Parts: sequence; structure tokens; C-alpha cells
Amino acid sequence: MKKYYFINKFDTNNINRQDKQTIIIYRNYSNKIVDQKLILNIKRYCKKRSIKFYLSNNIKLAIKLNLDGAYIPSFNKSLKHLAYSYKNKFKIVGSAHNLKEIRMKEKQNAKKIFLSSLFKKNKNFLGINKFKSLSKLTNKKIVILGGISKKNKKKLRLLKINEFAGISYFER
Repeated sequence: MKKYYFINKFDTNNINRQDKQTIIIYRNYSNKIVDQKLILNIKRYCKKRSIKFYLSNNIKLAIKLNLDGAYIPSFNKSLKHLAYSYKNKFKIVGSAHNLKEIRMKEKQNAKKIFLSSLFKKNKNFLGINKFKSLSKLTNKKIVILGGISKKNKKKLRLLKINEFAGISYFER
């Protein structure tokens, strides 16, 4: 099962616990200035551990630093990156909470759409039924996002989706 782990700081202990099926996504929206040195350190560390590494909300920098991919959050509506050239291995993924955002991620050429929130009862809470109906409205691969825990992970099989993303699931 492929997993996407969102981090906002470089913690080798948490990265060391991940297997090769885990993709690390660095997102730190509290810092306006992106620390390229930090991103390169995370990249090198992930590469040593054979873990893929994506950068959130900065496709241009992810391409420049030769990362494995980039993550476009639901609030990012920009299409500027469509003019950039990048390697075939480079993947763009993005998140959505409703049909309008799903269509935006399709326009942004995201290979996978993180649909949120399945279990976490927040303002974007979908629940299983709404999640299933929304996921049928796109041909893109769907990744489950929101409130995944060791306890409810078995419920993911009911949805026939074998990829999920989160934060708390990975931290101990």
C-alpha cells in the first residue's frame, strides 16, 4: 500500500520508521521563505533511504532541485506550472475537497488527487458515501486523505483504494 506522509520539519526519527512505499511530502505553510538547504538535506536523506520526496506548493523549486514530485494543495488554483518542462519521472499530485476542486486538479494535470476528508471530522469532512460518489467523478487515481489511523485503516479496503495520505498515522 502506497502512503504519503506530510511533514513540516526534518525529523530523521520519523523518516527512519517509514518503508519504501512511503512518499514524504514537505509542506511548511508557516514559513514564507523556503529553505532550499533544508529541502536538499531532506532530499539527500530520503534518497539514502530509497524514499521518494515531494515538495508542497512550489513546483518550480521542486523541478529545480530535481525532486521526485510536487504536491498542489486545494487552495492553489495556479496553472503557471503547465508551462514548465520536467522529467517524465516527476509526478504532480494535488488535493481536493469537492467537485470544483477535483476539476481544478485535473486542469493542473495532477496524476493523483488526494480526496479529503474521509474520517477526520473537520469542515471538509466527506464520510464514506460522499467520498465514494466524488471519487467516481474523475478518471484520476484517488488517494484517501484525512483521519487515517491504525484502527480505521482496514476500512480503506471497502473503498478499493490502496493509497492514503496523512500526518498523525505516521507519528508516534
